[in-house]
Amino acid sequence: MTGSPAERRFNPARAAAVCGILVALTSLSGALAPPGDWYIALDQPPGTPPDAAFPIVWTLLYIAMAVAAWRVWRARGLGRELGLFVLQLALNALWMPVAFGAHALGWALLVIVVLWLAIAATTAAFWRADRLSGLLFAVYLAWASYALYLNAGLVWLN
Repeated sequence: MTGSPAERRFNPARAAAVCGILVALTSLSGALAPPGDWYIALDQPPGTPPDAAFPIVWTLLYIAMAVAAWRVWRARGLGRELGLFVLQLALNALWMPVAFGAHALGWALLVIVVLWLAIAATTAAFWRADRLSGLLFAVYLAWASYALYLNAGLVWLN
């Protein structure tokens, strides 16, 4: 058998399923803790997109995350890069219940700051492993930066 140990262990279908399932489970936090009427009543920061934009953007980002993780798994095997990926997924899943479930925008701001740091670390690690994966995560980092601004604006204005 040829190739590195990581290449020999990589099963494309299994890796795709694992990456897809992890991302899908993360996305469920939005269904379990939707914004609700209290959020609609909040003063929104300038530049807040229409509510219809969020599910579209997040669907595309979640697909990009799964593809990026799959590519890194293929390139490097199970390692530190995918550990960072799982960490940022956990923080991503935490934000919705804190912000929208508990209505704790200040705590949600803390979560998103830590999430931003985890996404930045994942982006750097993915970039070193696979340039396309790094680019996909750079788009996610840009969106997370915008989301951090929105969260901070909600805290400031309310």
